[in-house]
Amino acid sequence: MNSIELIILNFNEVRRRSIKVWTSIPHDKLQWKPDNEAMTCLEMIRHVLESEHYYHLAIKNRGSLSVFDSPFENRDFTSVNEELYFAEPFRNQFLDTIKSFTEEDLKNIKIDRSELGYIRDLGDMLLRIAYHESVHTGQLLDYLRTAGIPRIRVWD
Repeated sequence: MNSIELIILNFNEVRRRSIKVWTSIPHDKLQWKPDNEAMTCLEMIRHVLESEHYYHLAIKNRGSLSVFDSPFENRDFTSVNEELYFAEPFRNQFLDTIKSFTEEDLKNIKIDRSELGYIRDLGDMLLRIAYHESVHTGQLLDYLRTAGIPRIRVWD
C-alpha cells in the first residue's frame, strides 16, 4: 500500500467511526450542547462536513481561501442522515482529489495558511484534516457522556 492509499484508508476509517458516533445520537439530543458557548451536536457534525469541503478547496488553491461561499450555509437539515447525504458529493470529490496526487506531491506541494501561522506539506495537511474530524468526534463522545447518553463503542 502506498502513502496515498494509506491516507485514503485513514480518511475512510475516521469517517466510519465518526458516522457510528453521529448516528448513535438520539434525534431529540441533536440540539443538545453543554453550554451556551458550544455548538450543538448537529452543528458540530455540520462543522466537520463543511470544514472538509473548505479544506478541499484550500488544498486545490494551495492555501487559504480569501472568500468561502459555503454550500452548507442556510441548510435546515434536522437529521444526521440529511447532513451526510448533502455532504456525500463533496466528500467524493475530496477523495478523488487526494487520489489524483502522487507520492511526490505529498512532499512537494505546500499549503500556505501563513495567516494562521503555518505552511504545511500536502501530506501533513491531509493528516491534519483527518485529525480535525477525529477531535470533534471525541468532543461529541464527551457531549454524550455529559448528557448521560450511552456511548457507542468506536473501537471495533
